Amino acid sequence: MSATRTLGVFLKRASQKTTTRRFLATSEPLVKTALFDLHKELGGDMVPFAGYELPVLYNGENGGVMKEHLWCRSDGKASLFDVSHMGQIRWHGKDRAKFLETLVVGDIAGLAPGQGCLSLVTNENGGIIDDTVITNAGDYIYMVVNGATKFGDMKHFQEQMDAFNGEVCMDYLEDSMQLLALQGPGAAEAIAKILPSDFDLVHMSFMTGTDTTLDGIEGCRITRCGYTGEDGFEIAMPAEHAVSIASKLLEDPTVLPTGLGARDSLRLEAGLCLYGNDLDETTTPIEGVLGWTMGGPGSRRRTEQGFLGADKILTQEGKFQKVARKRVGIKGMKAPARGGVEVYDASGENKIGEVTSGTFSPTLKAPIAMGYVATPSAKAGTEVMLKIRNKMQKAQVTKMPFVETRYYRVPE
Repeated sequence: MSATRTLGVFLKRASQKTTTRRFLATSEPLVKTALFDLHKELGGDMVPFAGYELPVLYNGENGGVMKEHLWCRSDGKASLFDVSHMGQIRWHGKDRAKFLETLVVGDIAGLAPGQGCLSLVTNENGGIIDDTVITNAGDYIYMVVNGATKFGDMKHFQEQMDAFNGEVCMDYLEDSMQLLALQGPGAAEAIAKILPSDFDLVHMSFMTGTDTTLDGIEGCRITRCGYTGEDGFEIAMPAEHAVSIASKLLEDPTVLPTGLGARDSLRLEAGLCLYGNDLDETTTPIEGVLGWTMGGPGSRRRTEQGFLGADKILTQEGKFQKVARKRVGIKGMKAPARGGVEVYDASGENKIGEVTSGTFSPTLKAPIAMGYVATPSAKAGTEVMLKIRNKMQKAQVTKMPFVETRYYRVPE
């Protein structure tokens, strides 16, 4: 998903009646998802993103980044996103978990059937190649990687497979499987209408997934996860059935087609990273404040290690290596601070970091940002200055998320 900084520039200028602009230069032909024609029918403003042509927003009564964003946060409502640009991979072979634990920092062998986790693919220097959601699907392991990085990821995976002494097979689903995200407080009620009548959503925990039928169509899969801070699902289905399933969901008046613009502002409010902006191959999990993906102190992955770059991330005892900078939230400035804005100490004289993502929060009605600052300045409440359009503005370091998350919890 690292078709990134230019998306922020586009959104900065986007209005509810904006016209589409090609904001990501590319010489390669753009891939159209199975929903391309449906997006156009619904008024989607199509833009290049991660090699695909996807809607940044929709025109219409409830369209535009602001309205689409607020719809997803509204009780009883749900937003439908096309995220078919992302890479879906199935891992087979008796040593699949063992192999994946050489690639990623998480406890893959410890995942119960149906259980998933957010993990990080690292390089030999401890930098983050990608972030990924991995689920134990029983007979296989299901992995979703970012669209803009998927081919580089798979090249890296193949190189590691070539050196691996074990039985493992990577099955990239290409565009034969499409992926939708249904997000918002009303997501469960909306998806229940196309699930089998005996499907138990009440006891389906967040970060779990299963193969199922959708609207009677075989070969589908849902995972209770998302990128907005709300309850929601990522829904995979055969490409030939994507339009019928999306159309069925959109028949529900509580479900709104929603574009990349709102997806970006929703994830930033939730304090979630965008790969290519907030994470990259020079950033370690500790700098990114994602050490929790390796487990707590004394956990197996932190003590056994065994993944690429572990010695650059952890001490031999499994403690976090000290780092010079950390990812933080920033608030209190009067104008939005976009990626690349410099962060200074309270005196305005010493540069201590840089903003990596920023927007105007539709929920808070105020600018918010994420970035990296020198570790001594990373404590919440630290006063800082931002250099926005060559003018210094006061701001404060803050904890994230900016908006309280509402991930689903199974009733006790």
